[in-house]
Amino acid sequence: MASETPTISSFHSPHWDIFCVVVDNYGDIGVTWRLAKQLAAEYQIDINLWVDDLNSFSHILPELDKSVAQQRFHNVNIFKWNQPLDINYDPGAVLIEAFACELPSQVTSLIGELHQKHKAKESITKPPVWLNLEYLSAEDWVDGCHGLPSMQASGIKKHFYFPGFTAKSGGLICESTLFKLRDEWQSNTNNKVALFKKLGLTGITAKDFVISVFSYETTALTALCKHWIQCNSITNKTSPVSKRIHALFPMGKSLSSILDLLNVPLQAIKTGQQFCLGNLVIHILPMTDQTQFDRLLWSCDFNIVRGEDSFLRAQWAAKPFIWHIYPQEDDYHLVKLQAFVNIYSQKLENDVANTWSKTNFAFNQQDSNVVEHWQQLISAQSTLEQHAKHWPIDAKKDADLASRLVEFVKTS
Repeated sequence: MASETPTISSFHSPHWDIFCVVVDNYGDIGVTWRLAKQLAAEYQIDINLWVDDLNSFSHILPELDKSVAQQRFHNVNIFKWNQPLDINYDPGAVLIEAFACELPSQVTSLIGELHQKHKAKESITKPPVWLNLEYLSAEDWVDGCHGLPSMQASGIKKHFYFPGFTAKSGGLICESTLFKLRDEWQSNTNNKVALFKKLGLTGITAKDFVISVFSYETTALTALCKHWIQCNSITNKTSPVSKRIHALFPMGKSLSSILDLLNVPLQAIKTGQQFCLGNLVIHILPMTDQTQFDRLLWSCDFNIVRGEDSFLRAQWAAKPFIWHIYPQEDDYHLVKLQAFVNIYSQKLENDVANTWSKTNFAFNQQDSNVVEHWQQLISAQSTLEQHAKHWPIDAKKDADLASRLVEFVKTS
């Protein structure tokens, strides 16, 4: 980890550019927006964030004006990335293409020209350090590939930057004050009750069992909801505790899985609505910004999440969770899931680790046994909670992605 916080004078020129193509609505932009904000706030780097879809971006940044091509929030310059670019690109110290998005030809041509002129000593201006920010994975090969260069046709090297869970990887996005803020929030149950009220969710008490659901569409979720309707207690290892279950659903793919249970068409459902089905109360969430989403995860007893950004924030929430990973060809997503299960379960008791693994795989494979695995998992809720509290400290490994990224740029 860096011995001191780098300043802008540590770099070649005063800004970094990050290009992001929005995929799956909130995943890629969620990661790049968090990174951009952290680099600006903690390292005082002037960040230009180029985004191709401001409409989707506005769901996690409500104050964003979808009709404006250039604007600034949280000390980050946000540019609308049209094809071709209709805003001037001025090369800075660093150029990041998020998740292998294809950079505009104007950008690659310009940095290629800069490289040739600098190489020929016709200019003292260096081309930017070019990085491809990759997807997060716990697979073993990540350590060996992190930081590897790839020579481009222009003669410039592009480096592959891999986030990961080991000290040899690119690290994990985590703001310096996040854990402190989380602990302060969770130390007072009034905070979560106030948040639920602010989100328009009524009837939830501090003693109720609350589950946030942000998954893809799956019959496993349908099966779990049917079980929760009939379930009249949440059982821990010592005794059954009668609790009503509140499941918090945003509009979208998760909700599509349970429309038959609600017996209403999707277009008739509004945020703030609730549906009482036996022991289960389903609440419809409004869209929130990232700060509120983090607090929501901190406030729930169990979180079901998807993608990359929500997956990592669920870990930082220090609460038990299920990860619904994005399906890939030949079931390769299950390889990624297994890699994470292996490292997350290392310090869990064998029986609990086995149950947590089975529940995650059942959910991802739409296995009819998901309810059976869930019942075994929830009986170990207290053990899972203790593990979830210690995991973020181990996973961060003394350095977050932003600090490692800044160090990587300094030595490139």
